[in-house]
Amino acid sequence: MTLDGDIDPETEERIEHPAPAEAEREARLTPREAVARMRINVPVRGNRKLRTIVERVNADDELKGWWHVSNVNAVARMGINDHSWVHIQIVTNIALKLLRQLTKHHVEPAMVRDYGMTNDDAEVVVTLAALTHCVGMSIHRHGHEDFSLFLAEPKLRELLEGIYDEPDRTVVVSEVLQAITSHRADGEPLTLEAGLIRVADALDMAKGRSRIPFERGRVSMHSLSAAAIEDVTISDGEERPILIEIRMNNSSGIFQVDELLKAKLRGSGLEPYVEVVAHIDTETEQRLVPVYRLEI
Repeated sequence: MTLDGDIDPETEERIEHPAPAEAEREARLTPREAVARMRINVPVRGNRKLRTIVERVNADDELKGWWHVSNVNAVARMGINDHSWVHIQIVTNIALKLLRQLTKHHVEPAMVRDYGMTNDDAEVVVTLAALTHCVGMSIHRHGHEDFSLFLAEPKLRELLEGIYDEPDRTVVVSEVLQAITSHRADGEPLTLEAGLIRVADALDMAKGRSRIPFERGRVSMHSLSAAAIEDVTISDGEERPILIEIRMNNSSGIFQVDELLKAKLRGSGLEPYVEVVAHIDTETEQRLVPVYRLEI
């Protein structure tokens, strides 16, 4: 496939292959081969509940099977962005990082504020929501958030067996399901934890990994702006608990920040806690906007 216009080779590659090579290769493995390669790694720190859950997830071939079919549907059948277990791992780690940034700055998650539970329990909710937020892609992209709900509910109870007794188990399951359904474009998160999933999903955008699907090989604002994102870092902000810095090789990447990230941040409940700065990091482009600060 040939792209029109004067486009550098790296940008052309990212537009030709909206999913990374690893996701494309895995979409063509047998289910058994694909599942055997999957292993979720997250920093559990001293959270014993989270450690047990991650161990169970890594031994769960049904959950991994959903991730594989989701990626086949996205990459092999629809030709859009990565929905493999790699996307799941990235979103899980981003969501957990964001949560820990907030609790470090004494921001209470809903599990603490509304139920008198702990930050560890909030980490369980965020991790499970990230791990199951798009399992419904194994059925279809359209309406996948709803499909994720009915697939995830019994699986969550299975993963939490012996870790939580009732009614706490039902509380955790309900909060995870609320986070899953709230990550959709028009979702309305009711909790900090749900807002974190919505934003973490959008932040899997480095090196062309945009969450806005674009047609393979087609030069458009979506594809060019996705190709412009180099990396995303999360750290302490100067004025707010979280600073999200996005490094771009071209100012077209501002479209990703302004159209995608702003939409996911607005209404997430994270607005008071997050500042977003985008840097255009190149010597070849005339810097009309060297630094862009997102107003949310």
